[in-house]
Amino acid sequence: MLDSDSLKKTFIAEINATASLAELQQLRVKYLGKKGLLTSQLKSLPTLPAEERRLFGKAVNELKEFIEAEIASRESVLIEEDRRKRLAAEAIDVTLPGKYTLFGREHPINKVLREIIDVFVTMGFGVEEGPEVELDYYNFEALNMPKDHPARDMQDTFYITEDVMLRTHTSPVQIRVMEKKKPPLRFIAPGKVYRCDADISHTPMFHQVEGLMVDTDVSFSDLKGVLETFIHRIFSPETPVRFRPSFFPFTEPSAEVDIGCIFCKGRGCQICKTSGWLEILGAGMVNPHVFEMVGYDPEVYTGFAFGMGVERITMLKYSIDDIRLFYENDLRFLRQF
Repeated sequence: MLDSDSLKKTFIAEINATASLAELQQLRVKYLGKKGLLTSQLKSLPTLPAEERRLFGKAVNELKEFIEAEIASRESVLIEEDRRKRLAAEAIDVTLPGKYTLFGREHPINKVLREIIDVFVTMGFGVEEGPEVELDYYNFEALNMPKDHPARDMQDTFYITEDVMLRTHTSPVQIRVMEKKKPPLRFIAPGKVYRCDADISHTPMFHQVEGLMVDTDVSFSDLKGVLETFIHRIFSPETPVRFRPSFFPFTEPSAEVDIGCIFCKGRGCQICKTSGWLEILGAGMVNPHVFEMVGYDPEVYTGFAFGMGVERITMLKYSIDDIRLFYENDLRFLRQF
């Protein structure tokens, strides 16, 4: 015969000792599972005399209802306790100091490039762009450097095919713009360029800004005025400027533009090779042959062009002696700007 009081007391002791939902589930299986204690008692019901079945069945069902109610109640308690523990573990102490967030800075190359563009824009120059993967025609031939021209040796080129390359300067942009537009023109062409060269003053990829001005009455004095204004705004109004005769196949006459050495103030030092001057850019009047290549009449139009390396200007502006520092991602170096 079922001793319901004894079984109930045992169950109450066991359920009060459960500390987790997993233990509670084990207890549920122990009493209410297919092979549980109450299920086993019900299986013995047919073997009892008819007069005892009703009382026995009633006692088992009452105990089952009690156990189910207690398990449901205990489950609610354990779920709430588990929720409180998780909330406590996930709590945020709002009084703790915040984590320091590193803020990025503008890269010195981008900083100086932006300054260069701003100077020319204030002088009325537009900004044009072109492809970095360029055709031989635009990179060399249209700039008065036909096949086997010795000037091509001045630029160590990354060739993709015989007629396709990574551009060695942004001058091809000047040709592309002149093919599409008629004078007057006044614009600069900033962008990345590529050459097979790498040392403390050269990298395989670097930045250039080239400029072009074309009209019916453009002279070398216009070029001189524009570049002197640019240099004085980028460096200082007291910076000395000089033009030296030079050679570029796409300009005639051509000149190298120098500034007074910013390290020795013109007195002569190792950096300027005791000359007191530092080369900063190249320039000149557009070669008439270049105008002919784009369909401009060189008897009607004149113009000047110039080109500069952004890395070189940045190195001079901030007294940096190794171009590789710009691309090594050393935060100690970059945080200075």
